[in-house]
Amino acid sequence: MMRHELQGSPDPVDRTRFPVDEWAWTEKWYSTEDLGLTETVFAVGNGYLGMRGNVEEGRDVHAHGTFINGFHETWQIRHAEEAFGFAQTGQTIVNAPDVKTIKVYVDDEPLMLSLADLQDYERTLDFRDGVLRRSLVWRTPSGKRVLIESTRMVSFEQRHLAVMTFDVTLLDADGPVAISSQILNRQDGTDDYHVSTSARGFDPRKASRLVERVLDPQSHWASDRRTVLSYRCVNSGMTLAVGVDHEISTDCDFEELSHAEDDLGKKIYRVKARKGHAIRLTKVAAYHTSRGVPTRELVDRARRTLDRVRDSGIGECFDEQRRWLDRFWADSDVQVEGHPAIQQAVRWNLFQLAQASGRIEQVGIPAKGVSGSGYEGHYFWDTETYVLPFLSYTSPSVARGALRFRYLMLPAARRRAAELSNSGALYPWRTINGEEASAYYAAGTAQYHINADIAFALCKYVQASGDDDFMMREGIDILVETARMWTDLGFWLGRGETRRFHLHGVTGPDEYTTVVNNNLFTNVMASDNLRQAARWARRLAHEFPEAYERLAARLDLDDDEIDDWAACSEGMYIPYDEGLRVHPQDQHFLEREVWDLAATPNSKRPLLLHYHPLVIYRFQVLKQADVVAALFLQGQMFTREQKRADFEYYDPLTTGDSTLSSVVQSIVAAEVGYRDLALEYFHSGLYVDLADLHGNAADGVHVASTGGVWNALVYGFGGMRDHNGTLTFDPRLPADWPRLTFRLQVHGSRLLVEVEHERITFTLRDGEATEVLVRGQQVTVSEHGPTVVELDGQGPVILGRLGSLPLVGSSNEHEMVYTAGVPDPDRERRRRNSRS
Repeated sequence: MMRHELQGSPDPVDRTRFPVDEWAWTEKWYSTEDLGLTETVFAVGNGYLGMRGNVEEGRDVHAHGTFINGFHETWQIRHAEEAFGFAQTGQTIVNAPDVKTIKVYVDDEPLMLSLADLQDYERTLDFRDGVLRRSLVWRTPSGKRVLIESTRMVSFEQRHLAVMTFDVTLLDADGPVAISSQILNRQDGTDDYHVSTSARGFDPRKASRLVERVLDPQSHWASDRRTVLSYRCVNSGMTLAVGVDHEISTDCDFEELSHAEDDLGKKIYRVKARKGHAIRLTKVAAYHTSRGVPTRELVDRARRTLDRVRDSGIGECFDEQRRWLDRFWADSDVQVEGHPAIQQAVRWNLFQLAQASGRIEQVGIPAKGVSGSGYEGHYFWDTETYVLPFLSYTSPSVARGALRFRYLMLPAARRRAAELSNSGALYPWRTINGEEASAYYAAGTAQYHINADIAFALCKYVQASGDDDFMMREGIDILVETARMWTDLGFWLGRGETRRFHLHGVTGPDEYTTVVNNNLFTNVMASDNLRQAARWARRLAHEFPEAYERLAARLDLDDDEIDDWAACSEGMYIPYDEGLRVHPQDQHFLEREVWDLAATPNSKRPLLLHYHPLVIYRFQVLKQADVVAALFLQGQMFTREQKRADFEYYDPLTTGDSTLSSVVQSIVAAEVGYRDLALEYFHSGLYVDLADLHGNAADGVHVASTGGVWNALVYGFGGMRDHNGTLTFDPRLPADWPRLTFRLQVHGSRLLVEVEHERITFTLRDGEATEVLVRGQQVTVSEHGPTVVELDGQGPVILGRLGSLPLVGSSNEHEMVYTAGVPDPDRERRRRNSRS
């Protein structure tokens, strides 16, 4: 997002259509102009199963979508030019059989929202009970008014379950009503109309389209109440069964028909509807998947899930959902007093974190959760860097499951390291099944920093939760194997006091600069990875010698290797330019021409869609915050003056073409004193999806950005830091926010933190007393009542705004004078024409 686009109203949402409600997101009228956006915003999921907000009628669609976390197909990556070690097998999330479709006909006329005469319409996603509700009044072509009400829920309590209801009431006169409830294999193109309005075109952020048959039918059957279909993915061998129960409730006469075939299950009700007499259809669906369990077993599992609901009733399912979310909000809610629109958007973002992670249970968290097919359902560093902090401090059991998934990926990571001639383990840049799926190594595999990101998240979780047992038994293996990769990847250069440990041929988070030497972010994160590995190994040796002996035997570890990790960490090369007094993003970053972003037209944004990578790589220009992210994650390694200088240098060079950027920029802007800019960046991250600020919300929720919103609130405005396991607070509350309230879990104790301009208050909700630091003052939070610490202001405040290119014309330590420009193939032609 360009700088000038951040200015102005902090609320970019059309409030006549999407009114403010602190606990719900509501649509007041229907439109086909932004179907992709609304399908994402109104998606429901639980981390395992997700359903896009497609309309029940099945038509008017951007992209149909039902997704199961980790359920994927594989395919052969075809490189134009092969080389050793290139990723060989692509992985793409599969569009699971769709059970959302419920079509209705009155007088044999179908309801199609884009053409319907809608007298009334409202759709609401309630954050308190996790239910998507829709209510509309349709005036049919013959003039009859029909009330249609529906609900859709993916259960947090029962991981494999989705529940839908569909009510039809004729308001003016009797008439024939037909309801066709379906299960459709949309992945392989089976659809009543064989059409899709999903936009394609070049965009590397979108999923690849699988053109061959994906789901091989294994069985299908239908009874009066139940329909079951099962499939096996042709290449990956993953299996799936979906079962659906139907129940109709009405005092009108009706008949019913059931039908099943390979790619379609259908239940049809023909009702002699009477005026004012409701017809309710209840539809309960169960999905079960496996990496290879025979589908007949999955069918049995689906049947058991459906049987439980049949016996308990769907009312209990809705009650369970409310209780689960009550617990979630009690532990996770963040309150922004006096700003209901911001509060609504904050809660939408937090609710998306629940929908992306609530029931992952030892699988990863995809970049789009289970709300869309963007990035092909892959897991990236996003989870560890942006989402795991939220989970570690609010839902530690979920964080543990996500980290166990990385532990279970260690064998594949070891194989990948060996392919790249490295010791230890190298985690894949993007993956579903643990194997590297990134075909573009320069901005993929070369991002070695993912190893350090995973280690960082692991240590943060253990420090926050006190779960030393997990670290001692499994987490330590991650630290050891990632540390080994760094010591093997790097090398020592120099003599005496100038001898430093270097990391060459790497790519940092900024994908507009690739395969460089000594990327700052990578180096500081790797240094922490090595330090933590040495620390935990030594602790294990001293406090749990038997466990250490097992570790040493299991991984062939000795004291000399541990000492080597510590030495490499201490000797890590951290680039710094004495002329500009900033940290170069990499060793040669400051030797490039500056890209003049202010002179770049909006039609050329984002840059990755309009310029060849080689063009972008020649310039100082950033896709996302890189050095600035290091200033936040490893802030203890930098002085306040260095943070300000680095922020002021890199902020004008950052395009914000990545949704991961604005939230980190907000945090560091707040810390160094750019209060207004911090709030602007926060608003940018807050509304990334709700206002489709990057134009690709149709592909699914930007889950890392939703995690970043929590980080910006707690770490940014709340001023929390947890470097080296010490919880500190130095708040930066925005000027017009009266109070910010958030919740934390620390070593099993639940804390309530309230930040005001004059004070910060800690309340122990339950658990043992906890020690924190507030601007250097040690504070004990105990059961004896709220602990109040008076504050002298909200940190430094820098007035004014950053210039667009403040350093053009200045020089670095090598006396290079900076110039700025925009790549333009027609520039020379225009120059010649102007001369003539």
